[in-house]
Amino acid sequence: MNKYKNGLTVITGPSGVGKGTLVKKLLEENKNIWLSISATTRLPREGEVDGKHYLFLKEKDFRNLIRADGFLEWAEFAGNLYGTPRAEVQEKLSLGKKVLLEIELDGARQIRKTFKDAFQIFIAPPSYEELEKRIRERGTDSEEAITRRLKRANYEMKSQSEFDAIVINDDVYEALIEIKKLIQ
Repeated sequence: MNKYKNGLTVITGPSGVGKGTLVKKLLEENKNIWLSISATTRLPREGEVDGKHYLFLKEKDFRNLIRADGFLEWAEFAGNLYGTPRAEVQEKLSLGKKVLLEIELDGARQIRKTFKDAFQIFIAPPSYEELEKRIRERGTDSEEAITRRLKRANYEMKSQSEFDAIVINDDVYEALIEIKKLIQ
């Protein structure tokens, strides 16, 4: 059932589903998993630290890495570039370390071409209505942004069958237990 062969796990799912919370808890409990830090051309938000939250790059440097095949996956979103740097992921895998990528759907699809043996987990909400409630309760987005997120979420949720496993995040602790079982 588990095709987890090379130590690379991809976690994806719609915005607001709780990917970040699950990944944070997983890393707190398992120090043997290394979380890849994405690169971006966007400016740091308040409290974000370069090299911890993201690798903040100038667009010119990001595009040079694209040309040098320096990303496992990359995409443009909301006018900024985001990607997973290749070198450090490959280094960790070569050392036998478990590597976790928390990325968007398009990135997960790109990874499927680069690492056919990567184990891909889709985090799903218990329902579309619950996802909308979670996004609204954050209180961080305008109505326009909420509408965009929900439209994208609807599209992403239709892709679940592409993944090796689907974990429904109805209860964060039960979802975490399921993820741990999948990647052991």
